[in-house]
Amino acid sequence: MEGIKHIIFDLGGVILNIDYMRTEQAFLDLGVHNFRELYNQFHANALFEDLEIGGISNDDFLHELQKEAPDGVTIPQLVDAWNAMLLDFPIARLQLLQQLQNYYDTFLLSNTNAIHYTAFNARLMQTRGLPSVDQFFNKAYYSHRIGYRKPEKEAYQVILDENRLDPAATLFIDDTLPNIIAAGELGIRTIHLQPPQTILDIFRPGK
Repeated sequence: MEGIKHIIFDLGGVILNIDYMRTEQAFLDLGVHNFRELYNQFHANALFEDLEIGGISNDDFLHELQKEAPDGVTIPQLVDAWNAMLLDFPIARLQLLQQLQNYYDTFLLSNTNAIHYTAFNARLMQTRGLPSVDQFFNKAYYSHRIGYRKPEKEAYQVILDENRLDPAATLFIDDTLPNIIAAGELGIRTIHLQPPQTILDIFRPGK
């Protein structure tokens, strides 16, 4: 951490536990048997990418997705299936984020969408009594709000430019390798978080 003044965190798989297979299984249970072809962690078709950069409304997304489902599948069922990947916020990770705010400028950069944003903050309120994960950062940047998604260079550049961050003094932590590579090409220092490692291991005393 020598020379680091700013830290940019990914959300899913870094702070929020997620399980993509739960969403895939939920859609299979609804009869959407080609969901894996439509969406996965590393590739999504245009419908999902548009949702992640705010290029389509929630309603339009869900109605397009409904066309892939058998007759009788409702919009609320699709929302529940889409949100099934969102698990929990381990309290130790949230406590660590609070502590890091005393020593670093901290930011969030997440490829997410408005449906998931509402759902994971509702989960945070339900389980931790906290209204939004945004409060753990100087500022949170979501792809559906900034119009760019990782690994597009513009997604990182928005944070660097708005906050006048020196890339060499900035650390980016993500669990997806293409996102790490893109950040590194901008001069940002990086850590590729790989299970079973967590952010608690990175900031463990003596590291």
